[in-house]
Amino acid sequence: MSLHAGLWIDHRKAEVVIVTNRGEEMHEILSNIEKSTRGKDGIGSGDGSTQDMRDRKYWTRLNRYYDSIITILHGADTILIFGPGEAKEELVNRLGREGLKRRVVAIETVDKMSDRQIAAKVRKRIAG
Repeated sequence: MSLHAGLWIDHRKAEVVIVTNRGEEMHEILSNIEKSTRGKDGIGSGDGSTQDMRDRKYWTRLNRYYDSIITILHGADTILIFGPGEAKEELVNRLGREGLKRRVVAIETVDKMSDRQIAAKVRKRIAG
């Protein structure tokens, strides 16, 4: 049975749709992270070690988020990735480290998509 995946992703949330010949399965994965912001001049509170700690915590959580997504995508024959920002390229890099990058058949910059829109794009690509 072939398994195809499509997902819309940003740093806060991923909407993953798995399409098989038996139907569709939807997953929502939340990162539960917020990047701490620095002042206008790019300087935080003046305590670099505090900012470094926040950055490490942010990247640790972000990597866990990507790990959760990769777990769902692992069995997919093809992967389509959509989203507005940097998260899609970061995920592709992580997929490369897992030996899954060759399964990525499309990366598109798009605004928000519904589960149905993601699934329709995946089905269209399969029929392609």
